[in-house]
Amino acid sequence: MKNVLILFAHPRFENSITNRALVAGLETVAGVTLHDLYEAYPDFNIDVEREQALLAAHNVLVWHFPFYMYSAPALLKQWIDTVLEYGWAHGSKGNALSGKTALVALTAGGSRDVYTPAGHNRHSLGEFLTPFEQTALLCKMRYLPPFAVHGTYLLKEDERSAYVAAYRRLLGLLTRDDQNFRGAEAYDYLNDWLAARQDDV
Repeated sequence: MKNVLILFAHPRFENSITNRALVAGLETVAGVTLHDLYEAYPDFNIDVEREQALLAAHNVLVWHFPFYMYSAPALLKQWIDTVLEYGWAHGSKGNALSGKTALVALTAGGSRDVYTPAGHNRHSLGEFLTPFEQTALLCKMRYLPPFAVHGTYLLKEDERSAYVAAYRRLLGLLTRDDQNFRGAEAYDYLNDWLAARQDDV
């Protein structure tokens, strides 16, 4: 079994209906570790050695956050800047994360159609997430497309439940030794890759 580390960063978690639903009960999912950065480091004083030990113990890294002003909340950016050190995570001798897998799971208030060249935001979600992709590649990791929940303010309960079920399914697949996510990079969203593979449990 592969071990999945979810780095969850939400500065206003108590107000987020969708994120509460997505992470509810994840501490009981075999092979999945939910690590709430704002709970662990309310003073932003990140324990780099602790975080690097967590990364070393897991095969898959999920950056999970609400999409704020086209990026991640501040604490997650600080985590990237301080934990993924040169000589440890990247550089000629920085191989600690080599061969691992990384992806983004996010929630966004805007609908999917506003994240297109013709849409309100003028760029795709993947383009906005380029810094995460390049960070993963710099650290010699495999980067998968994002799992995204769009239009969070307008979601009906059954729609939210469908996203929760898809996220649970994705996490289950990420823990499987026999799952290589073949062809996933051809999709803009992992949501779409999942939908195309309804044969997987």
